Amino acid sequence: MKASHLPLHAGTGFKPEHFASIIEARQPLGFFEVHAENYMGAGGPPHAQLAKLRADYALSIHGVGLSIGSMQPLDRDHLARLKLLCDRYEPESFSEHLAWSSHDTVFLNDLLPLPYTRRTLDCVADHIDQVQSCLKRQMLLENPATYVIFEESTIEEVDFLAELTARTGCGLLLDVNNVFVAATNHRLDPRAYLARFPLDKVREIHLSGHSETVDDQGAPLLIDSHDTPVKDPVWALYEEVLARTGRRATLIEWDNDVPDWPVLLAEAEAAEALLARSAQTGIRAA
Repeated sequence: MKASHLPLHAGTGFKPEHFASIIEARQPLGFFEVHAENYMGAGGPPHAQLAKLRADYALSIHGVGLSIGSMQPLDRDHLARLKLLCDRYEPESFSEHLAWSSHDTVFLNDLLPLPYTRRTLDCVADHIDQVQSCLKRQMLLENPATYVIFEESTIEEVDFLAELTARTGCGLLLDVNNVFVAATNHRLDPRAYLARFPLDKVREIHLSGHSETVDDQGAPLLIDSHDTPVKDPVWALYEEVLARTGRRATLIEWDNDVPDWPVLLAEAEAAEALLARSAQTGIRAA
């Protein structure tokens, strides 16, 4: 298996509207990330842009449609298209979500949570094994932003993720915003969650913005909306993670209400500054 090996720098998600600005000059970024499903066609402008980008930068491919957490078999056609994409661009990293997003032939426009039980653990582990065997590369699994907790769950999320890494050899993608969103929604302490998180398995970090509203009882409800700058509490948690891990490849996600390129680049430069500060502390990456 090819291990994930992104540069230990900040990167951003690639948006076609930024292409002209990006290719004007070398950007001070470690990598770009794209969503796999946007590049499963045979050619056209999307592939022309991605090929140009790939020639100059490291690449992370982030899947949103494998439905790793589904109790149904993986979609073999989707997996085959994903393999063709990875073989074509040889990304430094491939990642997916601990979630499900399809049922039979219906694909849902969301990443849905799953109960953490032995049955789902066995199923997800089997799906990860299938993906890694097909792609011949390590997959990173991302912790979810959640809005409900299943009563039937018998395993803590951090233990569920840790056992998946032990059984399959997959790595983890730590989304710090997801930690803050889920902890706030479930009235939990995000620092307690991170204290137990298997940080030694983290190969990439995601940072993004979220929106704030209230639930039907007037309590705070956060939505992982990817449409704002990274919020201060998430930056603070990120710094605390880096203090324990040292440098990690870090992506700024901004998928909705996408700003002009200088705004997105400034977010990545803020992450890069914190990465540089963590390097000065002398902590070595695990």
